[in-house]
Amino acid sequence: MKPDLFEAPDYYNVDELLTEEHKLVRDAAREWVKREVSPIIEEYAQRAEFPKQIVKGLAEIGAFGPYIPVEYGGAGLDQISYGLIMQEIERGDSGVRSTASVQSSLVMYPIWKYGNEEQRKKYLPKLARGEYIGCFGLTEPDYGSNPAGMVTNFKDMGDHYLLNGAKMWISNAPFADVAVVWAKNEEGRIWGLIVERGMEGFSTPETHNKWSLRASATGELIFDNVKVPKENLLPNKSGLGAPLGCLDSARYGIAWGAIGAAMDCYDTALRYSKERIQFGKPIGGFQLQQKKLAEMITEITKAQLLTWRLGVLRNEGKATSAQISMAKRNNVEMALNIAHQARQMLGGMGITGEYPIMRHAMNLESVITYEGTHDIHLLITGLDITGLNAFK
Repeated sequence: MKPDLFEAPDYYNVDELLTEEHKLVRDAAREWVKREVSPIIEEYAQRAEFPKQIVKGLAEIGAFGPYIPVEYGGAGLDQISYGLIMQEIERGDSGVRSTASVQSSLVMYPIWKYGNEEQRKKYLPKLARGEYIGCFGLTEPDYGSNPAGMVTNFKDMGDHYLLNGAKMWISNAPFADVAVVWAKNEEGRIWGLIVERGMEGFSTPETHNKWSLRASATGELIFDNVKVPKENLLPNKSGLGAPLGCLDSARYGIAWGAIGAAMDCYDTALRYSKERIQFGKPIGGFQLQQKKLAEMITEITKAQLLTWRLGVLRNEGKATSAQISMAKRNNVEMALNIAHQARQMLGGMGITGEYPIMRHAMNLESVITYEGTHDIHLLITGLDITGLNAFK
């Protein structure tokens, strides 16, 4: 087992923009990843299995709802701390970060923001401690980029709701204890419902044969006349804006997380370029390899500054959905390009599990699609700057 020698690049001294608390939070996550994730993640990715034993550790480093108030079990941290935790976890693996992102932004966030006090006290502390794992049901077999077309629905049966429909591509689904599910009522209005494992008619078949996010559990949510208690409806926000607000939080975390994957690929390639000898000298001494490395660190630095500024705006309550889309789109594309360049630098070794690069590259092929595809985020920016809707 190779030691994790990762050293984070900081070409523009971005650390000077962080508080001491930010750095303590980040460093704790970084050390945990080195100790608990790096030694095992290649084996679990090869087996296409999520390492469930790390859930407790994710909770301990504050990865579940870090910005949720302390009174509900969260760490009460700011948005930059949340981003830094996601960065460090995705440096380990995008699939592990997906588990934390879903738990934080797609399950805890809507319960905190759209739920009532009873729901917050019932679910949030257990989710923060990792006693419950959650998932988020929005995407359907026929409705991905157009979630407004969803057909999952619920009917008022007097003393309960009757939920029917299906969701797919759901991270954490196979072992989730609770699901925040978005469905239409009889008037066609979208609401969030908390569905618990064990409810009759609720099943979560696992999705197999993935070439990406192999260390993350993905599945479907099937609702066949599921009786959902009325107190499980999230009462404080309805309409498509409710799930999209959750996605804003998740996309923000992804913008930070992708930097972690890029950093790991860059650090691996940089170290390899100094050790691999060809034509009598380290390959890092050749111009084409230096070009690759110089472009990598340039793009990472730009992404660091983009997300730091976005974090400040999030802390101030000023960040727009379009700004978040820009950061998600830019940073994931940046990370995927770096993964491809780093893989080339390692030659044949780059495709093996001895190095993390090919795993990152495969994972990022999912990250560039989920939480809004690469093209959809481009159109969100286009709509924002022109005022003209290209979606219809």
